[in-house]
Amino acid sequence: MENLEIKEEQKDNCILLTILGNLNSYTYGLFEEKIYAAIKKADVVLDLANVSNMSSSGLGVLMSAHDDGEDVGNEIYILNPSEIVRLAIDSTGFSDMFKVIHSLDEVKK
Repeated sequence: MENLEIKEEQKDNCILLTILGNLNSYTYGLFEEKIYAAIKKADVVLDLANVSNMSSSGLGVLMSAHDDGEDVGNEIYILNPSEIVRLAIDSTGFSDMFKVIHSLDEVKK
């Protein structure tokens, strides 16, 4: 059984989505729903520290959401990505698309 939990918090200057578990072809639908809704409203910070698996399905959603954000002037930040997430993003060659941060203080005001 694949598990994914997403916690959403409205911060002063962004929406924080904390992702826990496996982000893959079985679970990407929930991720897609949350990130697409959030990126239309504000900058999004994805806390990916507790993601244990990230497949191409999850990466595809992430890249599409990035494009959607650009269309409305919002950005995606990745907060403390797990090693699995870092390797998945680096392997695509798109690591320059995403700003990796270590604190919410690094999000633009």
